[in-house]
Amino acid sequence: MELLHSLINAVNDVLWGKVLIALLLAVGLYFSLRSGLLQLRLFSRGWREMMGGRGGHVSKNDISPFQAFATGLASRVGTGNIAGVAIAIAAGGPGAVFWMWLTALLGMSSAFVESTLAQLFKTSHHDDTFRGGPAYYIQKGLGLRWLGVLFALCLILAFGLVFNAVQANSIVAATEGAWGWNRYAVGVGLVLLTAPVIFGGVRSVARVAEWLVPVMALIYLLMAFYVLAIHAAELPGLVALIVKSALGLEQAAGGVAGYAVSQAMMLGIKRGLFSNEAGMGSAPNAAATATSKHPASQGAIQMFGVFIDTMVVCTATAAIILLSGVHDQGLSGVALTQKAVESQFGPIGVSFLAVAMFLFAFSSILGNYAYAEGNVEFIRNNKRALLGFRLVVLAMVMFGALASLPLVWDMADLAMGLMALINLVAIVLLSRYFFTVLGDYQRQLKAGVAAPEFKADQYPELAGKVEKGVW
Repeated sequence: MELLHSLINAVNDVLWGKVLIALLLAVGLYFSLRSGLLQLRLFSRGWREMMGGRGGHVSKNDISPFQAFATGLASRVGTGNIAGVAIAIAAGGPGAVFWMWLTALLGMSSAFVESTLAQLFKTSHHDDTFRGGPAYYIQKGLGLRWLGVLFALCLILAFGLVFNAVQANSIVAATEGAWGWNRYAVGVGLVLLTAPVIFGGVRSVARVAEWLVPVMALIYLLMAFYVLAIHAAELPGLVALIVKSALGLEQAAGGVAGYAVSQAMMLGIKRGLFSNEAGMGSAPNAAATATSKHPASQGAIQMFGVFIDTMVVCTATAAIILLSGVHDQGLSGVALTQKAVESQFGPIGVSFLAVAMFLFAFSSILGNYAYAEGNVEFIRNNKRALLGFRLVVLAMVMFGALASLPLVWDMADLAMGLMALINLVAIVLLSRYFFTVLGDYQRQLKAGVAAPEFKADQYPELAGKVEKGVW
């Protein structure tokens, strides 16, 4: 087992340390420049699409654009927004926040592309809902089913199984630390809460996510806004500190500017990418389930998931930590965030953070399941396979509540790294289809069409690749 763990870590060091970060940034930069910075040009349009997506139902059973967005955000916004930001600041300093912002800005373009492709190549589930994602567009767009299956297996292992165990483990740690709750009881409670939602399928997950995600975000942001309000006079200095630290100006006097910048850059980019998942191929699985009039409209909506995750929620955590003045006391991860919250709110802040951790982690369990369900059906679409998978998910939730997870977490990192690698190559190879769809969307907007509609039969190059009747 030690040899296996060492081998997995060696591969992860190369994959995440040298290959993926460069590739994720390069792909984000490529789509940003080639599209004329669509994340800026279509930002206001994405906001309108998101707000209008609540009422986007075609039938009483379908999944609206906003529900699909909320499902994707449920998985995206998790414990990484609380612990990951703290790790980046502890190891890379305040400047890491700047690089998280820059990563999100580039990642918004990749998120737009992958979610648009997921919509374009989605397939009908014959119950007023759809399924799709990288596995589907790899098979349909590139004609490589074996590669789609490999992607699906990696996603099922990472998001469907291991990450759900990790989220359960985070909930247990938070409740045990705040209130001394018994981990066995918490594990059973989580299983009982999760079971009825996932047995209701993706539609049930979407309906829970539609109200849980806004409530979760509101509770956490209210806490952050309170901290900002009582430290309002310090905000200009905070922004200056972040920028100066990112560019090495803060450390120049000490002669360590180069090292400090590289540390801030590496940690900020890495934690930013881990948190917002842009380009990794996870969120498109939720994006594909929506009933939309145009593939690009869901791309514009999902782009906001990256913005909210990093620019809003991660920034809120960073502000709480930096304004508390405890970031240089040798703490990291959840312990650093807990200390920062406690310094602002007293002992009640620890309980408040435990509630936030529960909401973030539980929503991630549901969002992760939604991602994985479509990929299980991609490999084998029958009720027995789906039933077996749901039971394994519940078992992993219980396992995560009780176990130590270093090996399985590293295995999940490997699986997630492989799926990201496959997805990034796929979206670049399929970029011509994306730009066809984007051009159609922009032409209709320019012509004054309030709600663009996509008609695939107008584009011969899509014949035989897009499912008939979907567009």
